Amino acid sequence: MTKVRHNDYGSLRPPAIGSWDPILTLSVVIPAYDCQGELERTLAALARQTYPAELTEVVVADDGSEPPIELRGLPGARVVRVGEGWGRGAARQAGQLAAAGEVIHWLDADMILDADHLEAHMRWHHLIDHAVVIGETRFVETPGEEGVQTEYTRRTLESTRMLKDAGSSAYLLHTGASTSVRADLLRAAGGVDPRLDMAEDTELGYRLAQAGAVFVPDPEARGRHVGPSTVMRREKDVHRHNWSFLGDLVPDLRWLRNHPRRHWLVPYVRVVVAATGYEETRACVDAALAGTLGDIAVTVVGPWGRLTGERRSSLDDPLLDLRLVHNLYRHEPRVTFAETPPVSGAPAPFLLTLPPGWALGADTLSRLVRLAEPGMLGLVCVALAESADGVVTARLERTAAFSRAAFFHGQADDLVDEMFGSLWVSGDEYGIVPVAEAEPPSSDVAKWRAVAAKRLDEVKALRAEVERLSAEAQRLERPSAEPVADGRRLSSLLRHLRSAG
Repeated sequence: MTKVRHNDYGSLRPPAIGSWDPILTLSVVIPAYDCQGELERTLAALARQTYPAELTEVVVADDGSEPPIELRGLPGARVVRVGEGWGRGAARQAGQLAAAGEVIHWLDADMILDADHLEAHMRWHHLIDHAVVIGETRFVETPGEEGVQTEYTRRTLESTRMLKDAGSSAYLLHTGASTSVRADLLRAAGGVDPRLDMAEDTELGYRLAQAGAVFVPDPEARGRHVGPSTVMRREKDVHRHNWSFLGDLVPDLRWLRNHPRRHWLVPYVRVVVAATGYEETRACVDAALAGTLGDIAVTVVGPWGRLTGERRSSLDDPLLDLRLVHNLYRHEPRVTFAETPPVSGAPAPFLLTLPPGWALGADTLSRLVRLAEPGMLGLVCVALAESADGVVTARLERTAAFSRAAFFHGQADDLVDEMFGSLWVSGDEYGIVPVAEAEPPSSDVAKWRAVAAKRLDEVKALRAEVERLSAEAQRLERPSAEPVADGRRLSSLLRHLRSAG
């Protein structure tokens, strides 16, 4: 199986349509609600597909239609009713749970597909088992028109070489209108969130990316969506609705996380530390929680199952240090306890493992992530010290990179380096120190933020003064004593503004 670096799927060579022999089974899953007429048109297009009918099933997830959806004239098609919840997320999840195919193909109920649409998708799934294929959806007013892509889709594809250069944001084009994914990859990513009635496809796309997916837009997988999408009709309302919850679920959308102190459901970085002595563990965890990168979570690994509730000596308990750590953080929402280290950071995009006895600096995580992001590095190893057992290291792992590596045989670090790249840096350079040397996590971060806010206010005031003086200077035809003074003041303000940032 070919290895894809980042999202550059150009190394894959799919066969020409009509020139190959498929073997994978396919389930087309269509969420439907009160759309019998549109659905019949979509089913008619599915009946004409070149992908073998004996390898294809159609599952329509009826989301409470009245009267219920009926299927006519398409062998291999069946209806499942949404049992719990309602909306597109619940319907998609109910449909994929009922599906038996090795590949799940999402399809909207108002799509008209070209005859080779399914075959175009399936070529990629026969090449690699972690592809997410995105069909070319064009919007038309009436059937038979050529239609157009959305402006957002067109610009994104043009600016990223058809997502080959999209990096970690390729999932943003994932849509329920016409995409396909291996069923085992979908389920490894957690399936569809049934609580979401909108943006469930974006949120699922993010989790598929963390599961190691390669996103492939195929212009030969053509389909036409009859009528405008909800986004096309009510873009501002859709964004207002979706952004209220996507910030919690998709940490990659950094601009939705501009609050300095909020707790978010899915962290940007998960930090893993081992529970050792009480004071040492506290120093490690507190330093991580006090950093300038606020949307993190800490997993403390230890034998927590040994903390039973029988009578004991409160001060001479053999497990006293472990119990004190648990006491300290059991009500902290950003700290969880685990018996074993997590094998993946998912759904967080980054996992940082910190060895015992070391503490992060206030800006360590922010700087390490900024180091990893531009080149989409899969691994940053931070050398901390040398011991008899070798080099003591902290590791920042990109979740998507290690998930991708798990599809192949070999050493994970080597595979990640090949497909994403890796780097070694010094702990001194990035502020990781022994806990004995760590600064207490007092109010330094808050103080820095306060200072930064004050400087921003000063910059705003200075810019306003510069604008006032510039406007006055333009009104004066020739210099005089007063304008000269103002000119000096302007020069001084410009110097101050530059020094203020």
